[in-house]
Amino acid sequence: MSAADDPAGRDAAVMNTPTDDLLALSAALVDVPSESHHEARLCDLLEARLAQRAPSLDCIRVDNNLIVRTDLGRERRVVLGGHLDTVPANDNAQARVDGDALHGLGSADMKGSLAVLLALAERLHEQPDAAQHDVTLAFYEGEEVSDEFNGLRKVFEQRARLLDADFAVLLEPTDGWVEAGCQGFLIVRAEFDGERAHTARPWMGVNAIHRASAALSRVAAHESDTVLVDGLEFRESLQAVRIEGGVMGKHNVVPDTCALVLNRRFAPAYTAEEAFEQVNALVAGPDGAGADRVEVLQAQPAAAPNLANPLVAEFVQGLDLPVRPKLGWTDVARFASRGVPAVNFGAGDPTIAHTAGEFVTRESVERCYEVLARFVGV
Repeated sequence: MSAADDPAGRDAAVMNTPTDDLLALSAALVDVPSESHHEARLCDLLEARLAQRAPSLDCIRVDNNLIVRTDLGRERRVVLGGHLDTVPANDNAQARVDGDALHGLGSADMKGSLAVLLALAERLHEQPDAAQHDVTLAFYEGEEVSDEFNGLRKVFEQRARLLDADFAVLLEPTDGWVEAGCQGFLIVRAEFDGERAHTARPWMGVNAIHRASAALSRVAAHESDTVLVDGLEFRESLQAVRIEGGVMGKHNVVPDTCALVLNRRFAPAYTAEEAFEQVNALVAGPDGAGADRVEVLQAQPAAAPNLANPLVAEFVQGLDLPVRPKLGWTDVARFASRGVPAVNFGAGDPTIAHTAGEFVTRESVERCYEVLARFVGV
C-alpha cells in the first residue's frame, strides 16, 4: 500500500518529509485531502509539524485556521498567506511526480505554496536573527467557496490583531510573477415577471422567459472593457451563469417567472456599487423596460495594484520581479480594504488551477521559496 492510499502513511509523509525537497513536501500535502469544508486534518498536521520543527514560533488555532507568528521586535510585520482548501477532485486526488513536475489536486492551487510557507516557518525558527521582518504565516480554510466560509474573514472578525501587518503576500499561483491588485466581482440576479396562460392560448398571458430574452441578448453581445490601472490592463468580463424559469413539470404553461444570474468581473477603477449600476443599466436596456427586480447576491471589491506604495515597490523592484494584473478576485482585496498593501505571488501556473491536469514544477516551487526567503531575510 502506498502512502497515498494509507492515512497513517499520508500523515507520516507530511510530518517527516524534509523541506530540502520542496516538491516531495508538496506531494505529501497533495495526498492529504482538503477539499473545502474538509481542511481539519491538514490543519492538524501542519500544527503538529510546526510544534515539532518550529517550536519557537507562536501557533494560534482559530477553527481550521493556523496563524503562525514570529515576535522578533522588527520594525515591520509581513503576512504570508496560503489557503488550505482545494476544489473538488476530478480524478486527480492523488499526487503523481513525473520528473520535476508534481501532478494532483491542489498542486498548483496551492499545495506547492503551502510547502513554501512550511519551509519559511522552519527557517525562521532556525535563523531568527537573520530575519529582516517579523512574519505572520496564515494557513486558512474556505478560500475556494462562498465568502461566509473564508478563514481570513473569520480571523479578522474574531481575532483581527493576529493579522495586523504592514504588508501582505498571498501565495496564489502566479508562476513567479507579481500579480498586482485583483478584480472585484458581482453575482447579480435579474428577475422578470410574466403571467401564466395555457400554451394553446399564449396571447392570454405573458411569457417571462421571452421577456428576459432581450436582456440576455444584450449580455451575450456585450463587449467588456479592458481598463488601464497603474499601467496594468485589467480585462473585465460579464457572463450569464444561470437561468431559471418555467413551471416545474408543466410543459403546457406559459411561464410567469424567469431569472438570470450574471457574473461580473470588474477592474479596480470601479467600486462594487459603480459596477452594479453598469450591470443594472445593461439589464434595463435603452427603453428601461428590463428586469422587474435586480439584486446583488454576492459582491467583493477590487483591489488597486498600488504599485507606487513603498512596500509594494520594495517587493517588486527590490526582488526584480515581473508584474501583471490579477484577473480574478483574491484575499489581496481583504487586506487592501483594511489599508494593508498586498500582492499575489506564489508557485504554480494560474491558468491550469482547478483543472484535472493541474500540476506544479520543482522550479516554480523553489523559485517561490527563494524569492520570499530573500524578502524575509532568511
